[in-house]
Amino acid sequence: MPSKKSEENGDAQYLIEDNKDGVGYQNYSSINRGNDYILQRSPSFDPSQRITLSWHNINVTVKPKKKTLLSYFKRGNDVPETKQLLYNVSGEVRPGQLLAIMGASGAGKTTLLNVLTGRNLRLLNVDGEVLVNGENVGQGITRLSAYVQQDDLFIGTLTVREHLVFQALLRMDRNLTYQEKMERVAEVILEVEGGRSSLCLGVRPEQMYNPGSNDLLSCRGIENFTVYRISGGESKRLAFASEILTKPGLMFCDEPTSGLDSFMSQSIISVLREVAEGGRTIICTIHQPSSEVFELFDHLLLMAEGRVAFRGRSTKALDFFKRAGLQCPINYNPADFYVHNLAIVPGKENESREKVMAIVEQFSREATTIECTISTGYSNIPPQVKATAKYKASWCTQFRTVFWRSWISLMRDPMVFKVRLAQSIVIALLLGLVFFNQKLTDKGIMNINGAIFLVLMNISFSNMFSVVNAFTLEQPIYLREHWNGLYRCDIYFLCKTLAEAPVLVFMTTLLVCIVYWLIGLNHDVGAFFIFLAIMVLVANTAASFGYMVSCMSSNLNVALSLATPLIMPLVLFGGFYLNSASVPVYFIWLKYISMFFYANEALLINQWKDVTNITCTTPICAHTGKQVLSTLDFDENHFLRDILLIIALLLFFRILAFIALLIKSSRKT
Repeated sequence: MPSKKSEENGDAQYLIEDNKDGVGYQNYSSINRGNDYILQRSPSFDPSQRITLSWHNINVTVKPKKKTLLSYFKRGNDVPETKQLLYNVSGEVRPGQLLAIMGASGAGKTTLLNVLTGRNLRLLNVDGEVLVNGENVGQGITRLSAYVQQDDLFIGTLTVREHLVFQALLRMDRNLTYQEKMERVAEVILEVEGGRSSLCLGVRPEQMYNPGSNDLLSCRGIENFTVYRISGGESKRLAFASEILTKPGLMFCDEPTSGLDSFMSQSIISVLREVAEGGRTIICTIHQPSSEVFELFDHLLLMAEGRVAFRGRSTKALDFFKRAGLQCPINYNPADFYVHNLAIVPGKENESREKVMAIVEQFSREATTIECTISTGYSNIPPQVKATAKYKASWCTQFRTVFWRSWISLMRDPMVFKVRLAQSIVIALLLGLVFFNQKLTDKGIMNINGAIFLVLMNISFSNMFSVVNAFTLEQPIYLREHWNGLYRCDIYFLCKTLAEAPVLVFMTTLLVCIVYWLIGLNHDVGAFFIFLAIMVLVANTAASFGYMVSCMSSNLNVALSLATPLIMPLVLFGGFYLNSASVPVYFIWLKYISMFFYANEALLINQWKDVTNITCTTPICAHTGKQVLSTLDFDENHFLRDILLIIALLLFFRILAFIALLIKSSRKT
């Protein structure tokens, strides 16, 4: 019979329950009262969601590389080499247990974690079984587990609370109401540290949650801080909070203490320890923890050369190594001792491998076969495994939520209104003053044509590179969230482009309004609005080109390296540097895919078609606007065609970008 102890502190009452899985804190639920969420105690983790995870005889080999044309010309053996990464690895972890997977670099820790989570297996052959409560659920394991990855990826301009709200709206079941999801967000802010207000990070204990207060979030820790202002440890806690919103029974953590100091590492693992004591099953890979951190893990899996060197309670590992003839020195960190003895030392490879294999064989002799037993009270398979819907949120909810995040993150980005606004104003004033008040003379013709093309280039390049920078940097976040099943590819692409459009139109309009009248272009108001409309179209087309380059690139450096050489040929054949009639026949196709060519022709038609009084100072001079267009080999009858083709290129580049993003999204390695 489990013993129960009730503790009261002010208005808050909670229950501590002793059972076979350890001490578990019953979690908070909350009630919305006005604008605040009020504390109410109730169990937040359903015992039916408890998970026993076991894996049996896991063998992993690297798939041989496919033959390329070059490989047929190489001499030597044609038999592809296969490399084995894991050898008959078995193990089990139960609810309430916190398992550490440790080993030297290259021991197979990450490979095993990838097998258990069903991730990053595209280039691997995997044999063996991974069972949830005794049953093979395949990729269904992703629906009932959470995975905290080593790198924390967040939108830095969102606040901590906004990030959790975004995650809740997309991760939690669509049958829950908005209020219930917000209550869960408030609950999670306490749950991660067992009711001690986990996101009050960096706040002293006396400054944290006041039990006598009605405000669940009265500590006001970092919940209203933007994410880029919080520390590495706080980011890691935020990653945990994001994952436990759905109350998963199984959690995987890849190097949760990577990059953190010893104090913050201990704090992070303490959070995991308390979460595990609530009945969850938690598996971590970790690299040489401090002795204080190591003591928080109750179970240990040591790996070496792709094999199991020890598996069991962490307190029994020292005795095992002692039986293997290896005594840990007094006051020596056991974690360091294990890793050092299982590492392959450079220059002593053979000796190291002999010692490692001796330890592995010692464990094999002592280990008993693992049987997957389902403990009393645990359901066979949690119901979410059988869910057929790929996404928790509906299409409309995904659209509203992703657009909301895209918009507020864009508005808070200092690059949007500060740098880009200053850039637009400075460039507009510079061009306007350099080409100030041009007259309709033979010299003015060249100046006006040059000014128009410079404005066209500036708008195109500024919008293209702003998109390349923003879109490429955010792609790792998108890919992780998409692969985690938060939202669809088309939702993200549509929301990003729609959120960017108003800013793009505003910046283009601002620049055109300044530069158009300073240069003294066609004074007709209708001509001004046509000029503006064409420039807005060009800005959108350039942005589409930027999206295409971004989606085809693996990172920002690649995107920036590709953008300029890809767009410069289109500029070259835009009709300004090279007369349209002089384009070599073998490059003629570049002219027809150049937005600069169609935009330049349309802009100059708009400028010159009605001009009849050009003042000439030389005998050979164009006296009318039509003559100006004729010398450039432009036809005013092509105006509508040019507009339609700019729109066609806009759609063409945008569709190519979406297809590239779709292909990239499907490559879940």
